[in-house]
Amino acid sequence: MDRMASGWINGFIGVLIFSGSLPATRVAVMQFDPVFLTVARAAIAGILALGLLIAFREKRPSRRDLISLVVVALGVVVGFPLLTALALQHVTSAHSIVFIGLLPLATAIFGVIRGGERPKPAFWLFSGLGSALVAGFALTQGLTASPVGDLLMLAAIVVCGLGYAEGGRLSRTLGGWQVISWALVLSLPVMVAVAFLYRPASLAEIEPPALIGLAYVSLFSMLIGFIFWYRGLSQGGIAAVGQLQLLQPFFGLALAATLLHEPVTWIMLAVTVAVILCVAGTRRFAR
Repeated sequence: MDRMASGWINGFIGVLIFSGSLPATRVAVMQFDPVFLTVARAAIAGILALGLLIAFREKRPSRRDLISLVVVALGVVVGFPLLTALALQHVTSAHSIVFIGLLPLATAIFGVIRGGERPKPAFWLFSGLGSALVAGFALTQGLTASPVGDLLMLAAIVVCGLGYAEGGRLSRTLGGWQVISWALVLSLPVMVAVAFLYRPASLAEIEPPALIGLAYVSLFSMLIGFIFWYRGLSQGGIAAVGQLQLLQPFFGLALAATLLHEPVTWIMLAVTVAVILCVAGTRRFAR
């Protein structure tokens, strides 16, 4: 299997795993404080990542990699989980999932800035079209319902795109699972301390669905998904493989409707399908 094909396969697996993040967060945030949920998921994943690094006797990253790891940590360990958890107090997961359609554009932009990639002009046309469809949906549906929730989701997309691109760039030299593991470990002391401060008065009152949601976002969304995702970005290219995120709204809406019984309107479906179709054009002109 060539490097490009491997990159797309790994990226696709990562997207599948990430598709469950927002529905799981939506369930968990119903009983967990958003700040606690953010730091707890990072703390749990960080402890597991530390165990992996010790077990495989990985060398510590060089000083020149520390700034990039901090950017990754601020983007995907803290920023995106916290902002989405706050947003999901105002909007449904089905609504917020459509905003994920903006992630490919954000990732591609930062891929150019930080990764040195140069997609063809037609790439930006298709990627911009997908983003415009999502923005149009927000203007006609979301901003009327909850401006705060939509602005939080937009901010989450920006910091996540930066974290994805920076992690994908660093994965070329450091390795995919090593990048997310070191980012989690760097964040671990702060995450553990804040989790202790914001811990629930009693876990006995937390119902199983919320605990399962916490477990999913800690193990899969915060660690396992990134192992595949960063490997895919480093192998297939940040801008190119990043377009696989256009599939995430489709999988996420299906999960929201199936597991949470949230309403999925025909407008949501139409926007999602249209955004997914844009991946054909962006994939062809990504390089």
